[in-house]
Amino acid sequence: MTSSTRGSQKARDTLDFLRGRISSGEWAVGSLIPKEAELMELIGVGKSTVREAVRSLAAFGMLETVPGVGTFVRSRTPVSTILTEFLAEHDLEEVLVYRRSLEIEAAQHAAVNRSEEQLEALRDAYARSTAAGEGTTDTCDRSATPGAFHLLVVEASGSKLLLDLYIGVLSILQRASTEGRVILGTTIETMHRDHGAVLEAIEARDVRSAAHSMALHVDRDLGLRTDMLDFAQQTERAASLIDAGYDPESGR
Repeated sequence: MTSSTRGSQKARDTLDFLRGRISSGEWAVGSLIPKEAELMELIGVGKSTVREAVRSLAAFGMLETVPGVGTFVRSRTPVSTILTEFLAEHDLEEVLVYRRSLEIEAAQHAAVNRSEEQLEALRDAYARSTAAGEGTTDTCDRSATPGAFHLLVVEASGSKLLLDLYIGVLSILQRASTEGRVILGTTIETMHRDHGAVLEAIEARDVRSAAHSMALHVDRDLGLRTDMLDFAQQTERAASLIDAGYDPESGR
């Protein structure tokens, strides 16, 4: 084996090592990865090999280096980044509808697939949110951070694809929220009540209630600024659930 072949193999192994830690969730989205010297010792390669692997993953959108701070995990897989670029070309209203579909699907799967550990994490997130009040509400600005209620629901679905798609959608919505184009369209009290209904359904492994509770919640928690003068605005799906007499608290 030539030295160039060995070098190429080391580069591939280093890339696989970093990508594996990210895609498995061991290095969570938003967290700092180990410093360069630590990675060199951990993987057993030189500085140039580590830097090349980090640059490659940054090009895929999985990592982002902030000078003077460190390198952050930006996305669990390249899927989220590609999707973000694709969604950026679409109207925000369409993105919100797509996000709604993902959240409902995630809630249904979470009711079936959630582990006891994931359920406990959801309970903790809900308790923190209700105890802290408005200052730390789980809006779209915080939904992609580790431990956020909505993100935990998607993680509890057990679907990595759903999680990747969801993070891609949130990247667009977080940017729009920062620009003031997407805002919270309900009261904090209602948001907490909605989260409680979703949690209760997932806890009971009630797929129907999980889907209905999440549908009612996402129909009113976020919206375009120009559409939010009327907080009672609902989608056709939400209206049909209400007309049918569905009660998210009772699950009927």
